[in-house]
Amino acid sequence: MFESQRIPEPEVMDDSGEVEAYSSAAAQSYLDQIDNTFVARAVRLVNRRERGRALDVGTGPGQIVVKLARQLTRWKFAAVDRSSHMIAEGVANLAAAGPELAGRVEFQIADANALPFPDATFDLVVCNSVLHHMFEPERLLAEIARVAKPRGAVLLRDLRRPNRLVHSWHVRRHGRHYTGKMRELYEASVRAAYVAPELQRLAEDSRIARVRVFSDAGTHIGIERPISE
Repeated sequence: MFESQRIPEPEVMDDSGEVEAYSSAAAQSYLDQIDNTFVARAVRLVNRRERGRALDVGTGPGQIVVKLARQLTRWKFAAVDRSSHMIAEGVANLAAAGPELAGRVEFQIADANALPFPDATFDLVVCNSVLHHMFEPERLLAEIARVAKPRGAVLLRDLRRPNRLVHSWHVRRHGRHYTGKMRELYEASVRAAYVAPELQRLAEDSRIARVRVFSDAGTHIGIERPISE
């Protein structure tokens, strides 16, 4: 009875103001810490596998895939987003990251609902803060299941939607690092996010075998599956 209503967001963030907000120094100083926890979880899931191919779905400005490439030094990465502005920002961020990543990360404009890769291509598929944008989340999960190898690792994480009783407090506390456009985007994302039981149902109905739902710091929930030999 206290559950808040989910209010979906647009699927594509392609407005230049939105891209600038997510790429701003003020937002990045906080988002960088959140991204680090995601990257650390992804690295654990691949269980010291030396080489592999990974996909970042909905890469945005590309910070996560760049961080992963620095951690998994012998892996190759594909990073996709529907927004041409986000991909351009990702390419710029990759260039600024230094020559050691050259040739190991490729950015591509692509729809997460119809990924341009063959079945069972990737040893690791990651997807951060994309699910709440999807009109049909089942299609995203189906595509992740399709392109991930049967024994590959999967990590999808998103914001958690608080209940009505704590919604205002939750947004004030966890949105305190944001201002202006970024604060607006954060509030909209929280309203569009899922709660754990909803994500559990989506995971159970998906074709991603062996996944479990997890909670992260009270602000995020997700699904994960470790790589298996």
